[in-house]
Amino acid sequence: MNFVTFDDEKWNNFFPITLTRAIGDLRVGILKLRQRISNYFEITETNIVVSSNLEAIYKERHKNWKVNEVTKDETIFINSRIKIDSKAKKAILNLQRDECLVKAETILAARCIPDKKKITSENLNSLFPNLKRIENPEINCWEFLWEFVGENAEYIRRDFNEVFYDKDNYFETELGTTVINPYNVWIGEGTTLKPGVVIDATEGPVVLDENVTIMSNAVIIGPAYIGKGSTIKISAKIYEGTSIGPMCKVGGEVEETIFQGFSNKQHDGFLGHSYLGEWVNLGADTNNSDLKNNYKTVTVYFYPTKKEIDSQSQFVGTFIGDHTKTGINSTINTGTVIGVGCNLFGLGIITKHISSFHFGTGSETNKYLINKFIETANIVKSRRDLKFSESEKELYNKIYKQVF
Repeated sequence: MNFVTFDDEKWNNFFPITLTRAIGDLRVGILKLRQRISNYFEITETNIVVSSNLEAIYKERHKNWKVNEVTKDETIFINSRIKIDSKAKKAILNLQRDECLVKAETILAARCIPDKKKITSENLNSLFPNLKRIENPEINCWEFLWEFVGENAEYIRRDFNEVFYDKDNYFETELGTTVINPYNVWIGEGTTLKPGVVIDATEGPVVLDENVTIMSNAVIIGPAYIGKGSTIKISAKIYEGTSIGPMCKVGGEVEETIFQGFSNKQHDGFLGHSYLGEWVNLGADTNNSDLKNNYKTVTVYFYPTKKEIDSQSQFVGTFIGDHTKTGINSTINTGTVIGVGCNLFGLGIITKHISSFHFGTGSETNKYLINKFIETANIVKSRRDLKFSESEKELYNKIYKQVF
């Protein structure tokens, strides 16, 4: 049986993070959405449907994946946004040919023989015009970015039990390291814990993936995940509900926050209830608010409606797109959304919504010229022995033209 995970028409619900990646590559808990689906169904070949904007960059990065191409064989299609669990898995596997699983107007999954070879998120529904619809109101999908932050701690627990608990555990600590509830701690090969480190897994698991460095006197409280090759700086305080993807450098105080990967917050400063993309750099003493002074729910800029909507959540921090930087002493207000490729600085509060490719202070920003952005992005990636590729340039130029 072929399996294809697809991004549907709601891929822009998760801007600015999905301006530069598929929904299936959003991280929540330890895994990305696509990885969790693949784990449940034991999928060994990666076949995905994404927006036309992302097609070139995915084909460049993943030569062995099938991207926006389907074969005329019986296939199970699974929505990337689905909150996969054993009940959802059973409902999907029970589908017969030419049936689709739906909740209201959302197609959760379908089983059919495609009559097209080429498809994108924009014209995906043309694959499923005549299928028998089976309603299942018990299966839920992700709808907003702040949901990932709010449910991150629970998904770390789930992923630990379902994926990491039975894996080879290189649990070994140096003299001077304190580990509370060690049966709830998983340490990957090549990971180093310096003297004075405290790992507290009393309230949830702590997973330190391969080749992680935890520097002296850092404290990590579970549930928490630190991704491959990442570094937690001296005296950092990593609180519950935090997931840090690969190759990040993180210091200061972090709570209930997701780092997609390759991003830095090396210095003191608070970051809470937030979601950061890749290649983000927060300058020293950057702080964000995640709670309003009146304790009311937080409104957040929502790209599909181009206006603020009520998150129905009391704790909401900031959402920052790829390749955005903040200068020293930056202050970010509650529920602020910052697009890709921004460069922000100054003592004024950064508030509510900053469009992609802007630079300046919180109160006055200007257009960030695309050639200047690409020049900086090239330098940033070269520091990790990576290149800002031609398909990346093409994608960011498209985003730039959409903004201006």
